[in-house]
Amino acid sequence: MKQISFIFILVFFIINSAFSNTDIEFQKWKKNFRKVALKNNISETTFDIVMKNSKFLPNVIKYDRFQPEFYEDTKTYISKRTSSKKLEKGLKFYNKNIDLINSIEKKFNIEKELLLSLMGIETNFGTYVGKMDIISSLATLSYDKRRSEFFTNELLILLKLIDTKQINYETLYGSWAGAFGFFQFMPSTMKNYAIDYDDNNYIDLKNNEDAYASAANYLKKIGWKKNQPCFYKVDLSNDIPKKYLNVSAKKLHNKNKLNYFKKYINNISIPNDEYNDLKVAIITPDKDIIPDAETLTPAYIVFSNYEIILKWNRSLRFSLAVCTLKNKFKNEL
Repeated sequence: MKQISFIFILVFFIINSAFSNTDIEFQKWKKNFRKVALKNNISETTFDIVMKNSKFLPNVIKYDRFQPEFYEDTKTYISKRTSSKKLEKGLKFYNKNIDLINSIEKKFNIEKELLLSLMGIETNFGTYVGKMDIISSLATLSYDKRRSEFFTNELLILLKLIDTKQINYETLYGSWAGAFGFFQFMPSTMKNYAIDYDDNNYIDLKNNEDAYASAANYLKKIGWKKNQPCFYKVDLSNDIPKKYLNVSAKKLHNKNKLNYFKKYINNISIPNDEYNDLKVAIITPDKDIIPDAETLTPAYIVFSNYEIILKWNRSLRFSLAVCTLKNKFKNEL
């Protein structure tokens, strides 16, 4: 019994020591980051006020290492995010905000079904925007070595938006990765695409007007083509060269015209003529991620609109889920 107690105490001290060392190193990082921020024209006043209470968040590192995009198979991932409950809630949200949503669709030429789908998957129509302190989340990920450069840049952009009074830092609670608002914009997306649609001299991405207009503006600027296809699920023949199979969302390779790939597809349920000359890619999203996954199934032919959603979130499954829910809304509206 004494031995068990001793081991418990030893483990307790080791864990506490590790956290203590991390806190010390994080404070050192914050002092160095202050110099970087001031060199990037962030005012001392803004930095000191905003960063004063920022702290290292161990859970953020856990979430970063264990994202559902990295372990859920495609069928599970999509079904969770495109359920009948999600569809029903989205239709209720649409009916409550019909004038705004229809006017945004008309002004920006972005389908309302796509906007509903993105908002539904990102924040369940604004009901779950995240509770993490975004400043601390970004600081934690900037301190961490895995993607330090990316998150350091995002934190600097956010501090600048606060410094220029475009964003109120006291409202900055969102996802563990630093995304904010009804459509989960990262700071760089806020800077480049967010709109003060209600003309109150303040961008509020937890307000339907600013959030919807900003999301539509973003999609328009990055090249979404209204009424163009996103993907089709296909049954591939065994003789398809493996070089055509994309398993990573980083950059889709070996694209070709749809007409070229038809010889490798067993079930041609795609319109035979309309999209023949469009360049497409083939993805097999379970391979190389899901243990013992089949090489050729599930498989999808994906179009340029699918890659636009990849710019929103670099995940093969996320893009499939968005386009799936979009199609479900289209059948109902």
